[in-house]
Amino acid sequence: MTDLESEITSQLLDGLGGLSDQDSESNEPVAPVNTSNNRFGKNQHKNCPPKNDEKVHAALLEYHRRNITNKETISKLLKIEHGITLASASVTRRKKHLGIQGSGVTTRSMEDLDKRQLVLDEMANDPNGKRGPRVIKEILALKHNVHLTRDFIEATMREEDSDGFKARDPTAKKIKRSVLVCLGPHHEWSGDGHDKLTAIGFPIWGVRDVWSGKWLGLWVVPNNRLKETIGYLFLKLVHEYGGMPIQMTTDCGSELVTVYGFANALREEFASDLPIDILPPHKFLQSIHNITIERGWLRLRLDWGENVKIFWDAGSGIYNASDPQHDSLVRWLWPTLIQAELDGLKDRFNNHRVRKDRGKYLPSGTSPNIAFALYQQYEGDFGLQAADRNVIAQLMEDMGGEDLIRFVSVEYATKAQQVYDSLDLPKLAMNNIWDVFQAMLPHM
Repeated sequence: MTDLESEITSQLLDGLGGLSDQDSESNEPVAPVNTSNNRFGKNQHKNCPPKNDEKVHAALLEYHRRNITNKETISKLLKIEHGITLASASVTRRKKHLGIQGSGVTTRSMEDLDKRQLVLDEMANDPNGKRGPRVIKEILALKHNVHLTRDFIEATMREEDSDGFKARDPTAKKIKRSVLVCLGPHHEWSGDGHDKLTAIGFPIWGVRDVWSGKWLGLWVVPNNRLKETIGYLFLKLVHEYGGMPIQMTTDCGSELVTVYGFANALREEFASDLPIDILPPHKFLQSIHNITIERGWLRLRLDWGENVKIFWDAGSGIYNASDPQHDSLVRWLWPTLIQAELDGLKDRFNNHRVRKDRGKYLPSGTSPNIAFALYQQYEGDFGLQAADRNVIAQLMEDMGGEDLIRFVSVEYATKAQQVYDSLDLPKLAMNNIWDVFQAMLPHM
């Protein structure tokens, strides 16, 4: 080091020493250095709801009931369906905080007698024996909000009814299936009637979304061959969703003429930019080619419809069809129960996760409800064509309104409900409906 460099270094050190002496003599407090990653103290989760948020609690319970357990899926659904921002890791913490448990924990902690009874009760509701462990598991979640492991359910079912597994062995001749192609939700609705319960007086009509497989509507009606009734149900669905599909598909029944007319009229009024010659608003198909709804009817019949007939036949020594009082009460009780059952079936089918099918162009490996809500994740295009609900409501009223789908008059239904409530009867179910009938009849 040269003499000049030494002198400069000495001056610098003396200067620093002076500063140090001044600092030591000062009584001013020294501010601590902020070494935090969040230097400016901004809340990075300002949109995250508090732990006691009732809306989040209710939504998480509903997803749990619907068998939706994947934290990433729940996070996306919260954002899409409720406008709630909650990261997937936070979903796990919230569920733990709220005591929402998975099937493994519930099966281990629940009393053996209680969980076995739940399985046995649902088996009793299926005298036809068509429901396997997977279906029973979904029913327990949807009806009772109880998640049990499939292994436990299967073991209980085998112990109680081992022959049922042999009867459900999938060795029967399969229907040859064709590949469905559709671009997204509401691009095509598939509608049809179900006549398996017509013989006992309770025909059904339903509509499914082709792309997602979601059941949009299931109704028990006095007559599913009346064009006014079916036209009204089509408008009812358009009113519910606030729009119509790009195309409605039905079979060639004469009762569908009104649906055809409404589909074309609504297209002209609310979506005239879509060319009718390229994208017709309605298409007639033979029933065997109306694939989406026909497949749905098969599952409904096997899971539920055949059981209804068994429970109906149980009243053969109780119900006299030629007695007007008997007939009126049956026409109030049974449609009330059947519609409640159809609502439950729609909920269950829409939350049922289908197996992954790599040869299928439409969503698979998920439930219809999730595909319908998160359609962009499955590369779907939203096809609903908006319609004025006020116009639709007026059309429905002009047709005849709810009277088109009533089994009894409003006056009779009001009286029957009052009698039912006054007798403090149990919740109406297939296994007690004839007991309820006998209890109510003397008061009608």
